[in-house]
Amino acid sequence: MHKVIIIDDEPLARSVVKEYLQTHPQLEVVAECGNGLDGVKAIQQCQPDLVFLDVQMPKITGFEMLELLDEPPAVIFTTAYDEYALKAFDANAVDYLLKPFTQDRFDKALAKWRDAASAPASSSIPALLAQAVHHPLHAERIVVKTGSRIKIIPVQQVHYLEASDDYVKIFTDEGSFLKKQTMSLLEQQLNTTHFIRTHRSYIINIQYITRIDPYEKENHVAVLKSGAKVPVSKTGYPKLKAALGL
Repeated sequence: MHKVIIIDDEPLARSVVKEYLQTHPQLEVVAECGNGLDGVKAIQQCQPDLVFLDVQMPKITGFEMLELLDEPPAVIFTTAYDEYALKAFDANAVDYLLKPFTQDRFDKALAKWRDAASAPASSSIPALLAQAVHHPLHAERIVVKTGSRIKIIPVQQVHYLEASDDYVKIFTDEGSFLKKQTMSLLEQQLNTTHFIRTHRSYIINIQYITRIDPYEKENHVAVLKSGAKVPVSKTGYPKLKAALGL
């Protein structure tokens, strides 16, 4: 018996998946969730073999939900037409069901999942999430997990970001938060009009800069409204000056 979780904000969409699953008695639905926040909890508690996941949901998207999981399970996406999502799926050979879908198409997706069962379940997920950062919603917010809580940070509240091993430390009005993601991926996600990579390990929101001071040889530091001092490298300085119109 394989455990299945259905995550979709539309009750009708969840009921269609459950109906189609009736012809697959070896698959057992262990949880249903109406949003990604509940989905994270259910996946951590139930450790499913397969998740049917909607992309466009209230609170957080299906992509943002997967970013919060250390080891994402196998996923079959169920989605209405979404240009950015479909490009990401096609680029990474991830199977998806475009609503409305038939029993036949559903069965084919399950057959593909079974064929791939010998491969690591999450092998395509990191590449998919790397592509998904271009989704317009990702330019507006960053979703992080703090203990058992999930926090949505509007990007305009981000002062700066600092690389920290496999994580990025995000400094905001409310303090700092860790996100397991690379600096380069977050850089792609953020609007380059406001966010400038001033150093290999730092990205600054230029709206919070009060001044730029010289610091050792050809380097500088950006002094923020909070009083924080963020390094600006020799190569980052011209980019920062251009963004500030100096």
